[in-house]
Amino acid sequence: MALEDASKEVDNAVIRGPYRGLSYENTFGGATSFMRRAYSKDLTGVDLAVTGVPFDQAVTNRPGARLGPRAIREASALQAFDPPYGWGFDPLSDFTIVDYGDVAFDYANVPAFPEVLTNHIKGILDAGAASLTLGGDHYISFPILRAYAEKYGPICLLQFDAHSDTWADDDMSRVDHGTMFYKAVKSGLIDPAHSVQVGIRTVNEDTLGVPTIDAREVHEKGPQAAVAKIKQVLGDRPVYVTFDIDALDPAFAPGTGTPVWGGLTSAQAAIMLRDLAGINMVGGDVVEVSPPFDTTGATAIAGAHVATELMCLYLWNKR
Repeated sequence: MALEDASKEVDNAVIRGPYRGLSYENTFGGATSFMRRAYSKDLTGVDLAVTGVPFDQAVTNRPGARLGPRAIREASALQAFDPPYGWGFDPLSDFTIVDYGDVAFDYANVPAFPEVLTNHIKGILDAGAASLTLGGDHYISFPILRAYAEKYGPICLLQFDAHSDTWADDDMSRVDHGTMFYKAVKSGLIDPAHSVQVGIRTVNEDTLGVPTIDAREVHEKGPQAAVAKIKQVLGDRPVYVTFDIDALDPAFAPGTGTPVWGGLTSAQAAIMLRDLAGINMVGGDVVEVSPPFDTTGATAIAGAHVATELMCLYLWNKR
């Protein structure tokens, strides 16, 4: 980083032009966007639109994930100076990535929220971009998957999580962050046989046919073996990647609603996300970052790194 660049740049989130390139403004100053990308509602020519969903009214334990998108954006400023490590290309300079801002919704009208979010994501997909969503609790993946399934048909789901989130619930109107993938499978949005859950360490007898790589398997056989198994299941089919931050052990991500010990390390997650390069990823999200339960900011930092890896994973095939 050139010091003279740092002294001249500020508020790239609102004045950046052109959209491509690294950012050298002071980490601790300026208007915050994801990776200092420009805020824009114009998706013309955009490859990837990062959007926030500050919603946490589906939680079963601790709230606060509504503050996740803002915290992840702030934490991502630490990474905006250099190309993402370990990928061998610079997506920030080679592709047009914008921060599309947050979905607008009436917080007091929860029943209306799912359709609002589905339409928000459909707007991104209809413009020819893909979405990278910053949550928010994990329920948000269900309305998002509706938009993706409308475009791609039943989609493969790659889910990093401590929980399967396939607990039975046939009331499609219920807003619950533990049952949405049950609903997604039952609604025909997900192809369960070609989906994978990684990091699971809670009991659910019925995963609806979704193959599982639990946290112990990752610890014992290693992340590379997990990646090989994931790629075999996914093949070249379109896949949506969802990363619940509680996939990580609470030692690495304490700021989340339903923490469970024995989880993935940040190093294991980094290896898996990078070695997954080449899968046919069409969109993704990182969810359940709850800043009030982590005064260190480590969970938001982890969320920002996961989002960055998902950005690279999506753009890898488009180099």
